[in-house]
Amino acid sequence: MADPLRNKRTLASREVEKTIAAKEARRLEARRERDHSLLFGLSIFGIVGWSVVIPTLLGIALGIWLDSRWTSRFSWTLMLLFGGLILGCFNAWYWVSHISKNE
Repeated sequence: MADPLRNKRTLASREVEKTIAAKEARRLEARRERDHSLLFGLSIFGIVGWSVVIPTLLGIALGIWLDSRWTSRFSWTLMLLFGGLILGCFNAWYWVSHISKNE
């Protein structure tokens, strides 16, 4: 004799499996669309670019200001340019690793 409770559980588990499979398929499709999106690629490129450019330009500006105020045998502009560039590269590395973790 067939157990009606077992049949209900089997039907319920099949429905749950179908629902999960459909959600997973939608999630994978959305990820594929996002990964291939030109806009997504340009936004990542922009974030990485600006995260390097802004600290570098701030370092140059501060260096020019310091060079005009205090004379030294070392160039503040050159030192702070490299400092801003290094800071910007670390900043870009942070953004790329952060975005990679979320995928």
